Amino acid sequence: METIWTVIAVLIVLILVGLLLSWVKIVQQAEALVIERLGAYQATWGVGLHFKIPIIERVAKRVDLKEQVVDFPPQPVITKDNVTMQIDTVVFYQITDPKLFCYGVANPIMAIENLTATTLRNIIGDLELDQTLTSRETINTKMRASLDVATDPWGIKVNRVELKNIIPPAAIRDAMEKQMKAERERREAILRAEGEKKSTILVAEGNKESAILEAEAEKQSAILRAEAEKEKRIREAEGEAEAILKVQQANADGIRFLREAGADEAVLTMKSLEAFEKAADGKATKIIIPSEIQGIAGLAKSLIEVGTEK
Repeated sequence: METIWTVIAVLIVLILVGLLLSWVKIVQQAEALVIERLGAYQATWGVGLHFKIPIIERVAKRVDLKEQVVDFPPQPVITKDNVTMQIDTVVFYQITDPKLFCYGVANPIMAIENLTATTLRNIIGDLELDQTLTSRETINTKMRASLDVATDPWGIKVNRVELKNIIPPAAIRDAMEKQMKAERERREAILRAEGEKKSTILVAEGNKESAILEAEAEKQSAILRAEAEKEKRIREAEGEAEAILKVQQANADGIRFLREAGADEAVLTMKSLEAFEKAADGKATKIIIPSEIQGIAGLAKSLIEVGTEK
């Protein structure tokens, strides 16, 4: 009998401990508990220790307050120029009001997905294909603003929306690849033409510079040749003048020696004539002889003729 009562006491203690544990709730960081009392919203518990009334109160929902990411599958959209493409999006959201999140919409994730698809179709419908492919940032901004306003009554804040992938039709992709190939070939041709143009300009400038250098060298060579010819003529003239001077000096020395030896005037005159002859050296066509020497020369000729007659 005592064993039965012991078992019953243990069971009662366990039940009381279970009830006590069910009364106590510990809320973790970045979490919130939505509490209902008799089926109606009672409170939102934040981080810390809380006590719940058994049976009367219950935890309606445990809400994660951290930023969350949801990746939606590709959605078919039609551009302004009637091109159908597939676009998948990624939405970054955060729950700001656990009460509205619990009671604002039945299935928040599905609601966000449908709202994202509708908003994306509205935005892409106003853009052409080229604008869609080049305006991702604009589309992301517009979608974030629209979704943030639409999800605000649900206690959800949309922080960022990204177009993960844009998949145009296969024919459009082929045309785009051909266009990109043609554009690359055009740029390559432009670069090649610019390179050839620069090369031609550099060659022309090099030829011009070479011609200028050659002309300058030829000019400098002509100047040097002229200076060399001038120097040659000056030296030749100086040599001839020096030779004449030496001849005259030698004649003068001879006449002086004759005078010192007592030679008469006729001998001196003859020596003078010989000096003039050497001075002319066969190059002069006319020699001017002083009158005194002419008289003496005539006398010498007469004496020669008299001697011949005898």
